[in-house]
Amino acid sequence: MPVHGGNTGAGDHSAEEILLAFASAVRAAGVKVTADRARSFVDAVGRLDVGRRPDVFWAGRATLCAAPDELGAYQRTFEAWFAPERSTAATREAAATTVSEASLADDAGPSNGAKETVRAVASRRELLRHRDVATLDAAGKELLRRLFAELPVRLPTRPSRRRKLNPHGDIDRVRTLREQLRRGGEPGPLRRARAPRRLRRIVWLIDVSGSMGPYADSLLRLAHRVVAEAPHGVEVFTLGTRLTRVTGALRLPDADDALGVAGRTVPDWSGGTRLGEVLRAFNDRWGQRAVARGAVVVIASDGWERGDPALLGRQVERLHRVARRIIWANPHRGKQGYQPVQQGIMAVLPHVDHFVDGHSLKSFEELLGVVANA
Repeated sequence: MPVHGGNTGAGDHSAEEILLAFASAVRAAGVKVTADRARSFVDAVGRLDVGRRPDVFWAGRATLCAAPDELGAYQRTFEAWFAPERSTAATREAAATTVSEASLADDAGPSNGAKETVRAVASRRELLRHRDVATLDAAGKELLRRLFAELPVRLPTRPSRRRKLNPHGDIDRVRTLREQLRRGGEPGPLRRARAPRRLRRIVWLIDVSGSMGPYADSLLRLAHRVVAEAPHGVEVFTLGTRLTRVTGALRLPDADDALGVAGRTVPDWSGGTRLGEVLRAFNDRWGQRAVARGAVVVIASDGWERGDPALLGRQVERLHRVARRIIWANPHRGKQGYQPVQQGIMAVLPHVDHFVDGHSLKSFEELLGVVANA
């Protein structure tokens, strides 16, 4: 039996084109057919007899379907394409035995082509979430910039030292006893209070050295996204051959403008790196003061240290004594086969609370989740 489509002339199209069009029809019917599955379907039919209907059917069922609930849609689409006369008879029979109902769908809704476009965009976004940001082309980077605005940001909180009256809080013994003393020791109602939650400070230390050049832009955009949620509760510094505070630049509402100002502020962008010396400068000026004390500190770096790794380890240990949590995000950690064998990473790991990935949009989402729960 020759392969032919329900609405396609076999004389005008090759067998491969017909099979790929059938795979698209199966995808439009609700089956999650990817480009790899469609290519596997064509290869499988090529190894069988393309003129035999059962061979085409089972090749498609084995390669295009991945779940039991997809088999029904695949069966109906196959019959409509490769046995149109049977599908038409079945449609007439169903129409004779069922009650016709008006469609509840909006007539102005998207067509099948528009739905396919939406699916394609959604699939592209999902693939982009897992891609290494250093490997993206210009179009991928543009889409990534738009996706940063959609990242969910939850900020860490801490209980306030001052408790406020709250009917659902714990018993406030001090307030209760004080009021009893005012009444001359007569018992009265219990006073309840609860400590409100306040935002915990977040400090970002982002490595902008040459080895971190492909990731520095995305990491600064991530920090800008967090600064937008808490302009006065986040501090951002860049690490290179010197320490530079870029918090003021990242408070600009537009991300591109903010990164442009930050780039002009940082004098050692894509230069060398001396993490130990720069962290020592941070600890001396900021770490022992209110900026890092009790804060969640995020260090984004690959750990390549040109200076003394022992100095880097001592400075991270020193910072760990005053900070609430230290989170180290390494863009190479998420890559296959990575091992933390760099001397800088080995020196800091004993003093780091969380060692996470930092190379893709999905890893950035996970990083924000770790920060929120710190």
